[in-house]
Amino acid sequence: MSTKHETTRVLFLCLGNICRSPAAEGIFIHRARERGVLGRFEVDSAGLGGWHAGDRPDPRTLNEAARRGIHLPSVARQVTARDFDHHHLIVYMDAQNLAGLERRGAPREKLRAMTDFGAGAAPDDVADPYEHGPEAFAAMFDHLERAVDAMLDELSGAG
Repeated sequence: MSTKHETTRVLFLCLGNICRSPAAEGIFIHRARERGVLGRFEVDSAGLGGWHAGDRPDPRTLNEAARRGIHLPSVARQVTARDFDHHHLIVYMDAQNLAGLERRGAPREKLRAMTDFGAGAAPDDVADPYEHGPEAFAAMFDHLERAVDAMLDELSGAG
């Protein structure tokens, strides 16, 4: 993926880039900073669709992040072909995201499911909380925090 001294560029991707992927991005930044390895990564997020482009994350995502002391820097945007060249790793949230990435020609060797990183759930699924209440957003954050911790263990050689 990258050498010891090279920055690893990670893109988190979900459907609209207002719930799961900005949460994953913020959690990753927060946890990498806590571990002292943030400088080894460039982190971003995007969505398959562009209907939320320019928007901040969903207020429920922002509320749950604030409750946990996590800052979410994201402004929603749609994934582009440039992302496929620029990022070393594109981390998708569910099988629908994978199918969309494949239709757009994303290189398979750069794609990983968020749940590949020890999250302990269905193989390709971080549940989309958008149609649900605050408890679904809390469960999403719990799931993403476990996955991000495992991801950082793997990417930083600690696991």
